Amino acid sequence: MNEAAPLLRMEGISKRYGGVRALERADLAVAPGRIHAILGENGAGKSTLIKVMAGVVAPDEGRMTLDGKEVSFASPAAANEAGIVCVFQELSLIPDLSVADNIVISDPPKRFGMIDRTAQRRIAMEALARAGAADIHPQALVKDLPLSRMQMVEIAKALARKPRILILDEATSALTAADVSKIFAVLKRLRSEGMALLYISHRMNEIEELADECTVFRNGSNVATYAAGSKSDSEVVEMMIGREYSHAFPAKPDRKTSDETPVLEGRNLSWTNRLDDISLSVRAGEVVGLGGLDGQGQRELLLAFFGVLRGLTGEVLVNGKPVSIASPAAARQDEIGMALIPEDRKTEGLMLPMTVRENLSFAALDRLSKGGVIDRATEQSLIDDMVKLLAIKTAGLDIPVGALSGGNQQKVVIAKWLMRQPRIILLNDPTRGIDVGTKQEMYQLLRKLADAGAAILFYSTDYDELIGCCDRVLVLYDGTIKRELVGAEITERALIASALNIQGEEAAMAEGASA
Repeated sequence: MNEAAPLLRMEGISKRYGGVRALERADLAVAPGRIHAILGENGAGKSTLIKVMAGVVAPDEGRMTLDGKEVSFASPAAANEAGIVCVFQELSLIPDLSVADNIVISDPPKRFGMIDRTAQRRIAMEALARAGAADIHPQALVKDLPLSRMQMVEIAKALARKPRILILDEATSALTAADVSKIFAVLKRLRSEGMALLYISHRMNEIEELADECTVFRNGSNVATYAAGSKSDSEVVEMMIGREYSHAFPAKPDRKTSDETPVLEGRNLSWTNRLDDISLSVRAGEVVGLGGLDGQGQRELLLAFFGVLRGLTGEVLVNGKPVSIASPAAARQDEIGMALIPEDRKTEGLMLPMTVRENLSFAALDRLSKGGVIDRATEQSLIDDMVKLLAIKTAGLDIPVGALSGGNQQKVVIAKWLMRQPRIILLNDPTRGIDVGTKQEMYQLLRKLADAGAAILFYSTDYDELIGCCDRVLVLYDGTIKRELVGAEITERALIASALNIQGEEAAMAEGASA
């Protein structure tokens, strides 16, 4: 363990929201030149802790010291001024502004009372290069960037403020594998320069590679701090959930080849240069996975089925009959019965200022209304069923959904579509950024829905999820299906080999290289 005196110390920090305890006498010490990981389930108190540290919320009790002197921050700007900068999971970028505008927005360089655009571009380029994202043009509009590049801009924006303590809250959850590698190199360099880094992630492999120390939170309190690598994954998970860790994935039923008509079928689907002559089918009760390296057309394929893409060629069939799905509204109608769980719950799945109740009801309003008036009794009954089915933890149905933990927000996204009782469920990386306990609940729900007859098409960037959840996996490469894996064929070696479009002995080499 590092003997350096803590740069920042938090002692006895407590915070309550009404009757909900977010933090209860929590402690944390952060040393310079170290990467300190914070672990815990969604709702364990991690996000509230860093919001206190970053000046977003004020604690009810406790004290915080910086360089041995007691401090409190009335705003994020005050924390930034003291050298504490946070990269939150929720992006803070303004879509209609340029990358450079976003990076310097809090303190733009001035000349003669006007923004110095030349200096602005220089600062942005330096920050992007420091974040390992020099390929992003500073004049590009943020709204034109994919989610993974937006996340890199968010990290560059934080580094432009020259922090002494950098907090990263699930900062890699939206990144591609290539960007994650770049960020890891950046973080290790910052550590060597003496920066203190606080790292929050649900990806245990990231913790193993980066962290020097780890602190586990549960129910608002820190339950253990240990040297990274000194605990097994199972021990860590048991500390996080407060009970013995059971196997994450439910058993798959034995499936024999069936001649039954697929619930969902795509024939020769093509779109621009992203999808190339894709044909697939999903039967009732099946969980069919989409594998491959990120960005090979998996997301576009889900959007194609859901009626989002314009100019799609090929044919979509539901229950063996050709259908025209010109919009998401058409996809969700009863004769098709499709639901899409999107990639980004914050911007695509929820209306954060609106209540839990309103978000749950929104997708099913046509079912809940008679003559334009919502049947409140039916609405309440369905909502109660969903809250129970998904074990949604909330202080009430009439609080903003944005006040829920990330895992519970994701449950609301899924629940609002289940209110429509869909027959076809499309899932776009649904466990991104949620904790292991909630993931287990998601896996159980996925199998329960399949056993009830739903046809499920499931994209995940996590190989373990594809192996543990799916009856078949279709591996995409450069917009086309390169291989179908069934049952026992779904292994890490086969997934890696297919994702890289290699076969035979090269597959074994690929698996060795990934270890």
